[in-house]
Amino acid sequence: MYFLKPGIKKYPEKRWHLPDRIFFSFGACHILAGVFLKKFSDKGFYALRILPKAGFYGNHIFVTDGIVAFDFHGYSLKNQLIAHFRKGWSARYPGWDAHIEVVDFPLLDTDSLNQRKMLGPNQYLFNPIKRAEQFLNRFDHEHLIAKVLKKAC
Repeated sequence: MYFLKPGIKKYPEKRWHLPDRIFFSFGACHILAGVFLKKFSDKGFYALRILPKAGFYGNHIFVTDGIVAFDFHGYSLKNQLIAHFRKGWSARYPGWDAHIEVVDFPLLDTDSLNQRKMLGPNQYLFNPIKRAEQFLNRFDHEHLIAKVLKKAC
């Protein structure tokens, strides 16, 4: 897990120049998830959102097919990703807890995202959709999904 220095997200230049994994872990996870779902619309994936209880940080969106999950880490088992996320945030913030819900709004629509206090694609310094596409192109998706499923057995 990554934790940013305070204030970085307020500066578009600093945010944009973060390494990809950090960029997509802190404030652009919804963009990565939206681009993934668009690119792999035929693979049975959907988006889940981790919503921390009131007063806590730690909102996160990732995609899953119910078993395998994908986010800035790459591929993992869904339950392991959730456990890792819970462990990291609760270790940093005692009392941290969250619930998980299916995303029922468009992940690349600025108005829908702004209503939920997230930036839309046109509100970043440059094009985060293109950046997410380039990030996704680094992965051998079929091989990595098979590798994760092998762990599940």
